Amino acid sequence: MGKYHFIAIGGIGMSGLAKYLLEDGHTVTGSDIEDSKYIKALRNLGAVVNIGHCADNLPENVDAVIVSTAIRESNPELQKAKKLGFKIYHRSDLLEEISRFAQDEEKCFIGFSGTHGKTTTSGMASYVLDKAGLEPAFVVGGIVPDVYTNAQHKGGKFFVAELDESDGTLVKYHTDILVINNLEEDHLDFYTDGMAGITKVFNKAISQSKKVIVNADDIAIKNLSGNFITFGLNEADYTAKNIKTSAQGTIFDVYYKEEFLTNMFIQLTGTHNIYNTLAVVSAMNEAGLTVDCKKHFFAEFTGMGRRFQKICELDSIQVYDDYAHHPTEIKAVLEGAAAKFGKENIVAVFQPHRYTRLKGLWEEFKCAFSNANRVIVTDVYEASEDPIEGITGENFAKEAGFEHLSGSIENVAEKLLPTLKEENVVIGLGAGTITNLGKYLKEKKLASRV
Repeated sequence: MGKYHFIAIGGIGMSGLAKYLLEDGHTVTGSDIEDSKYIKALRNLGAVVNIGHCADNLPENVDAVIVSTAIRESNPELQKAKKLGFKIYHRSDLLEEISRFAQDEEKCFIGFSGTHGKTTTSGMASYVLDKAGLEPAFVVGGIVPDVYTNAQHKGGKFFVAELDESDGTLVKYHTDILVINNLEEDHLDFYTDGMAGITKVFNKAISQSKKVIVNADDIAIKNLSGNFITFGLNEADYTAKNIKTSAQGTIFDVYYKEEFLTNMFIQLTGTHNIYNTLAVVSAMNEAGLTVDCKKHFFAEFTGMGRRFQKICELDSIQVYDDYAHHPTEIKAVLEGAAAKFGKENIVAVFQPHRYTRLKGLWEEFKCAFSNANRVIVTDVYEASEDPIEGITGENFAKEAGFEHLSGSIENVAEKLLPTLKEENVVIGLGAGTITNLGKYLKEKKLASRV
């Protein structure tokens, strides 16, 4: 068995890979700048994790040191690892190795990709397969409900993974089934040529997959090359018809090549979640599974952690957390929230994620909040980036006509709480520390009662 050291082990992606290795019998060490629930879970499985980055954290002998794109060359553990001649794996290299071993064990490797929805679709697939007793192995970018983990190593015939395109590493995988939810400009710090670069990466991944399933309704996907299996709401191999929505969820029928396949109820709202469900249904059907026998597991799926996740209630005020950090994702979340609670009640608290994303999609972000009654913008979460002159949360809020609250998310919660009204639905939006908004609002509310 191998020995692996993770630099910044506490992130949702890195911790999932570490957990998978631990369950497979490997030795794992790591470090991060602060403790977290993910790190505590890894320690419970036997990992040794230090808080803070320093050269002494690195063991004398390891088979590989695992890093993500966010780790800078100046990191002392990375510098020491290079000096000692240790193998340096990007996290995608490790996931590729895991997926290859899974295929050697004759598991079917199903990868979910695309600009939006890959955490929900990979998580939904993992959930349904697990609840159906098929013991899938998986590594995804969120906590799967009821399974309470972002990764597991099991002996069933399926390996499910969320495949990240943000840094071009999607080209490393050779999937049995590749699902592409959609394509849109994002991660413009890496894709400096925009859609041309994104299309090139996806076309390479397509050429390495046995089956490719795509969203037929997505305009940008039409630029990809290959023989595709399609899903959508219009002309596609897998289609959703007779759609009915309510505050409780969404009902629709699934057709395959114009023949009725199954009916479906999901607790999730919003058109994007119909597409997400179709993506999973098509992947499972193409993998040879009888979807109709498993539809009740789709009905039980409540959504992934940080995907419109209810955090708390403050009397009549509800607080939700969502990972949405791209204009299209924000639009989809707020559309579903407005349908469920009424636009007049929606208070969106947006933490821009990365200076490059805010700069590159400035105009798109301005138009993303039409389904919110009130919009508050925080300072930018830098995600290891250096500031860009003029690209600030304050300047964006001023130009868009939104409110701006500065400081830490705890400071934002303290300023926001007294201004909230009965029946407000507060939604924290972003991939950074905005996830703590509900916790701080609850703490401030309790403190005000003392």
